[in-house]
Amino acid sequence: MSRIGKSPIPIPEGVKITLDGVQVIVEGKLGRLEYNTIPPIKVEIVDNEIIVTRADDSRDQKAFHGLTRALINNMVVGVTQGFEKILWVIGTGFNADKTGPWLKLALGYSHDILAEIPEGIEVITQQIGRGNAIKDLNSIVTIKGINKEDVGKFAAEIRKCRPPEVYKGKGVRYHDEHVSIKAVKAGA
Repeated sequence: MSRIGKSPIPIPEGVKITLDGVQVIVEGKLGRLEYNTIPPIKVEIVDNEIIVTRADDSRDQKAFHGLTRALINNMVVGVTQGFEKILWVIGTGFNADKTGPWLKLALGYSHDILAEIPEGIEVITQQIGRGNAIKDLNSIVTIKGINKEDVGKFAAEIRKCRPPEVYKGKGVRYHDEHVSIKAVKAGA
């Protein structure tokens, strides 16, 4: 069996799991998530744990077994704790600000970038003043939600607007991302 797929998922207090054919519905204090399993994969609740099993040992079944278990575990974590990504906006004059259902990014282009915040995602922006530990750190953008995929996708879209460059490190990066700064070519 798959090492990931065979481990059971404990059901925490306050989480309600509903199995309806191939559909798995997870409800908790933060919201509700749904997932449709691939038919040969079976999901069962035994002794307050979710058990994911597969029909045979084919390569596809093994892959879907681990995937299904990981996705259901992410659903349980999402409705109990939620997920968050933290982005740093670094660069002189760079800025991020939430205005209504939009995230407004000033990233050194001739125009501001407006990114629509998806439904189910919460965005918090924080302006940082001078004198912080990281040079030219102007804004911190925190993206929160119960769906791990949606949170990661929106954070990646924001980072893609201006990835960190390698000479000064300017751009949008994850708070735990390491950017190697290259040495500038010496003049003749």
